[in-house]
Amino acid sequence: MPVPHDVANLALSNQGVRRIEWAAREMPVLRLIRERFGREKPLNGIRMACCLHVTSETANLALALRDGGADVRICASNPLSTQDDVAAALVHEYGISVFAICGEDNDTYYRHIHQALEHGPQLTMDDGADVVATLHKDRRDLLPGVVGGTEETTTGVIRLKAMAKDGALGYPIVAINESDTKHLFDNRYGTGQSTIDGIIRATNVLLAGKNIVVAGYGWCGRGVASRARGLGAQVIVTEIDPVKALEAVMDGFRVMPMAEAATVGDFFITLTGDVNVVDRSHLEVMKDGAIMANSGHFDAEINLKALTAMSEGRRRVREHVEEFRIADGRKLYLLGEGRLVNLAAAEGHPAAVMDMSFANQALGAEWIANNHHTLKNEVYELPDEVDDQIARLKLHAMGVKIDYLTDEQRRYLTSWQEGT
Repeated sequence: MPVPHDVANLALSNQGVRRIEWAAREMPVLRLIRERFGREKPLNGIRMACCLHVTSETANLALALRDGGADVRICASNPLSTQDDVAAALVHEYGISVFAICGEDNDTYYRHIHQALEHGPQLTMDDGADVVATLHKDRRDLLPGVVGGTEETTTGVIRLKAMAKDGALGYPIVAINESDTKHLFDNRYGTGQSTIDGIIRATNVLLAGKNIVVAGYGWCGRGVASRARGLGAQVIVTEIDPVKALEAVMDGFRVMPMAEAATVGDFFITLTGDVNVVDRSHLEVMKDGAIMANSGHFDAEINLKALTAMSEGRRRVREHVEEFRIADGRKLYLLGEGRLVNLAAAEGHPAAVMDMSFANQALGAEWIANNHHTLKNEVYELPDEVDDQIARLKLHAMGVKIDYLTDEQRRYLTSWQEGT
């Protein structure tokens, strides 16, 4: 019996299988977790609604959850990130319900979220908290059946902590993004490489010698700034946090307000999780030919309404590049509709780094399934031992060995009697 689904074309499934298998080669930690899940069935009979980027890496997570016994439904967490062949393969070859089509409009996007919720999930898995938000706004009738969830992104964690603070969160959530083996690697190395990859694929512009403005110096911003510098760009960082700004200065980057950076930047890359980081006042002083890209989760970081209002005309000049002709004659360029450029114009994070992020997702689902009865409706972090387990598995897969404390060293670190 076919599983419920709404995908672009099931005939693409063979291509999707090949893509999924290729990604699996770079995901040894998740493979080991999937093998254990297949034996132990820690999620047996649990209904899950997963709002994630429907990519080959996500497919391998879905297979691990399925093998763990879960009844999984997946919808897209971004209208432009779905790999249609992967979505087809998950449905046709692996029997997993998927509701996602690359390029879907806003109404279809939210219809797919509602379809993913139709089987009454007990666990949710989010990348941006749209499933959680939809449950709390539109499907409160389903909330009593939900025992917990996980959240992947910085942006989503911010939203969920705000809900918990207001007493509005209806069930406990594990903040996957707070795990070291997620944000220290996925955000820095994954976003760093894939953002630059998306910009280069979209524009084919040489970055060496260009002024690249990086808005936000969190882990994602650090990754993008270092990769851009490695390609020969002159990197400018804008920040509102004095500690992060100081760190950027000491890492060798120029730091200034966006109002100043806007007059000299060739590229602008936003990674803050906030709204209108590039605002009308900045658009008004950008030089002719400036290129804007967003690598934050939502398409709110560049003021698209202001950009549209300022423009006398717009046209698509390359597949993922839109030209806006400003009234004063300047031309400004927007990549990937202002959505996540690494997924809109490229393939997202490399599988090797998603191996750790999705290991956290899989183990987070297992942890909250086992512990939800003792948890309050708050945002939690995974225990440190889960981080250590993932890191050790990754090192093992890479053929890297490390030292262990001797008994003498362990005693020294846990005693107070010895000193100088």
